[in-house]
Amino acid sequence: MERTTSRPTTVSTIGFWAAVFATLFSVTYIVAQIGEWAGLLGSAGGPESSSTPFGLVVLLTPSLFLGTAFVILMVSVHYYAPEERKIWSHIGLVFATIYAVLISINYYVQLTFVVPRLLQGNVDSVSLQPFLFVPFDSFLYSVDILGYSFMSLATLFAAFAFTGSGVERTVRRFMIANGLILPFLALQIYYHPLIWVAALWAITFPGATVSLAVLFRRDPPATAEPAVTSA
Repeated sequence: MERTTSRPTTVSTIGFWAAVFATLFSVTYIVAQIGEWAGLLGSAGGPESSSTPFGLVVLLTPSLFLGTAFVILMVSVHYYAPEERKIWSHIGLVFATIYAVLISINYYVQLTFVVPRLLQGNVDSVSLQPFLFVPFDSFLYSVDILGYSFMSLATLFAAFAFTGSGVERTVRRFMIANGLILPFLALQIYYHPLIWVAALWAITFPGATVSLAVLFRRDPPATAEPAVTSA
């Protein structure tokens, strides 16, 4: 009989590519958001300006895909974690799933329902009003903030699945840092300048995903050795 002495290569491979895509989608969103705040996507600029249909597509398309990539990444983290630490990664996975459901509904509605009607000029349609994505002043913006608050909780709890030094320590620090911006994410709806502190997500989240990509790439493949049997 044989047994494995390391995680299966499938976990490392899926974890690596999930981390890569999470990094790609988050950085694409970050660049787009900087352009949006600079007024380069058609809006008036700044965090309180509503996006144009073009801006919504550029901002929300990578954000929609990020939700799926992040959940897969957290599944990989859960399988990577040692048995005694899986309670932390499991809690993180649950919060990541809540995040993905909230933002996926939000962004899919924006891209498939709101944007086409905005392009048709139906801005004043009564049926459209509840679904407009207005910063700090709309139902779906609050849903978005709630979603990213759950993302922060996910990384905060999952951080405790990592106890090693080196790359694991880097992962742990970035994930905790991403979790600690939770109050600024959640409370910006009441005090708008908090968004500038919440914007540190542009450092903490890609930092965590890049570190995870390095970790999964370095994770040794499963090896087999004879099982110890009693005489």
